[in-house]
Amino acid sequence: MCSTIKSGTEAYMNLYPEGSTDGVIRLGNVVPDFSAETTHGPIESFHKWKEGKWAILFSHPADFTPVCTTEIGRLALKYDLLESIDCKVATLSVDPVKSHDDWLRDVVAHCENKIEIKFPVIGDADRKISTLYGMIDPGTSDAQSLPLTIRAVFIINPENKLMLNLNYPACVGRNMDEIVRCVQALQLSYQKSIATPANWPNNHAEIEKDGVRTSDFKGSVFLLPTVSPEDAAENFPGYHTCAVPSKIDYLRLVKLEDVETKEN
Repeated sequence: MCSTIKSGTEAYMNLYPEGSTDGVIRLGNVVPDFSAETTHGPIESFHKWKEGKWAILFSHPADFTPVCTTEIGRLALKYDLLESIDCKVATLSVDPVKSHDDWLRDVVAHCENKIEIKFPVIGDADRKISTLYGMIDPGTSDAQSLPLTIRAVFIINPENKLMLNLNYPACVGRNMDEIVRCVQALQLSYQKSIATPANWPNNHAEIEKDGVRTSDFKGSVFLLPTVSPEDAAENFPGYHTCAVPSKIDYLRLVKLEDVETKEN
């Protein structure tokens, strides 16, 4: 791709500050560094551990609980795929490492797919990391009889910036396919001047083009509004603009294969 066209990350991340002014971690912020004890040994620096890579920091409320057991099992099934796209994984709860080690035997036994837990599980018994990342409210945790972390997902880019944050209540398990999809979409926008539509890559299963219904644009992506018509024509000659009543040419679809063949 022409180097003058900004990627999705370049175009949008400058809307967000790198640092937080009130201690709350938001999109675009550089996430806090920390050291930790884990089931794979100590991490002296989270930033160093993930240096130059994408990473998922994935918290669960507690060991020996039913939903968390299935979540760690399903995440383990996605580990090889995530590793293949250069994304590291670390999970966390407020339980000590010894508890994690004991519980992970249950996780492996319960999952029918003969999994291995190839990622570290962080023991955050003093709740320092959980508080630092906003998984626990420091103002109320001391008063709670069971101050547990929420089900949080932080997807962090190679520059240690927070790109996506998901929070779930204790009663709802997370969808690992969606987490992988988010990583893949973020990586694509990190490299290219595109944004992914709703339900990508299962979007636009059929559209009208030149008066004919076609499925050629299934899984396509949108060119960013910041891409000029001239750059779009030069770099993506096969893109299609969807007709809408406003007659504004902003729904510009480009096939995924046409994006992937372009150089950054």
